[in-house]
Amino acid sequence: MTKADIVNEISKTTGIEKASVLETLEKFMEIVKDSLAHDENVYLRGFGSFIVKTRSQKTARNISKNTTIIIPEHKIPAFKPAKVFMEDVK
Repeated sequence: MTKADIVNEISKTTGIEKASVLETLEKFMEIVKDSLAHDENVYLRGFGSFIVKTRSQKTARNISKNTTIIIPEHKIPAFKPAKVFMEDVK
């Protein structure tokens, strides 16, 4: 399902025009991105959590050059679904 499909479905079921739904969805995604960029997790009860995970430093190998490189600690966005969400998917 794409963003356009989500907008169409919400518009069809609620009767709200597509432009308003699209604007709301875009703003929601912007707020989630900004929150994660500032190390703030986003919790949506009954749906899940958008969280920031920290990957620790590790050593990797470049096979073609036969060298070892160090990948520094870094942060990545992640999604953890709620129990209710997991049960519904099963």
